[in-house]
Amino acid sequence: MGRVKAIAIDAYGDVDRLTLRELPSPPVGPDTVLVRVRTAGVNPVDGKIREGHLAALMPSHFPLVPGWDAAGVVEAVGPAVAGFAVGDEVIGYVRRDDVQHGTYAELVPAPERCLADKPVQASWAEAGGLPLAGLTAYQALQLARTGAGDTVLVHGASGGVGHLAVQLARALGAGRVIGTASEANHDFVRSLGAEPVSHGDGLLDRVRAVAPDGVDVALDLFGGDALDVSAALLARPARLVSTADPEHVTRLGGSYVFVKPSTADLSVLAGLVDAGRLAVHVTRTFPLAEAAEAQRLVAAGHVRGKVVLEV
Repeated sequence: MGRVKAIAIDAYGDVDRLTLRELPSPPVGPDTVLVRVRTAGVNPVDGKIREGHLAALMPSHFPLVPGWDAAGVVEAVGPAVAGFAVGDEVIGYVRRDDVQHGTYAELVPAPERCLADKPVQASWAEAGGLPLAGLTAYQALQLARTGAGDTVLVHGASGGVGHLAVQLARALGAGRVIGTASEANHDFVRSLGAEPVSHGDGLLDRVRAVAPDGVDVALDLFGGDALDVSAALLARPARLVSTADPEHVTRLGGSYVFVKPSTADLSVLAGLVDAGRLAVHVTRTFPLAEAAEAQRLVAAGHVRGKVVLEV
């Protein structure tokens, strides 16, 4: 077997456990596509995996390579793969049924259901930052039945999921999008097509000031008080979706979203990128060897758009 460079951990812990090393080339199953990774998006969930917070939910094995986002070129395909061929440029939300062979690596084994063709108009960095955040936003907005004329509230509108959700709400026909963000990010949120309001204490009154009749859809990325504010603004609690707080959102009558791999949904996102209706803002790229610094930046919680590793 060959060897590949990857970032991996041998035990759960802080960011300093991430180390660059050589590992055996990953296996290629019957319905698996081996992707040579060009870029890998860095997401908050990567840190949760490193710290062990998903260990009770998904089987995990060491050495563990984190990362669920990838853009790259097909290196090999299993005998049952029908949709991709060697040399294809692809994007993927590579969430397998276990956690071990992640995307912070030169090669990642991706189930065919996790991949789609890379958008032609996206750079490698933009493509690597699209899958997880884009799918999260799209699937949440679809679950809330976002459509023509809706007023949509997006919490965290300048972040990785939020900045894509603003654009996707528009693409789905929303008449207005209101986005919470820090004052420093208000111009950025406006550029995406949303009306910015500052988050924090007094949020309910600030949203009411711009939308006296409330909102039709609310997308929560934080949990806690943001959910209570959203519920107070909605006529129908069922149109509240959260990626952060399953128990709280369910009590309020809304739905929890945990993003699912989907070739069809990824293809929709890629099509919107190529049509000029969706843009991935990459605030910074890091070389693979600096994955720890990339995770530190994401964990700080003030990233505008996406952070991406170049492999």
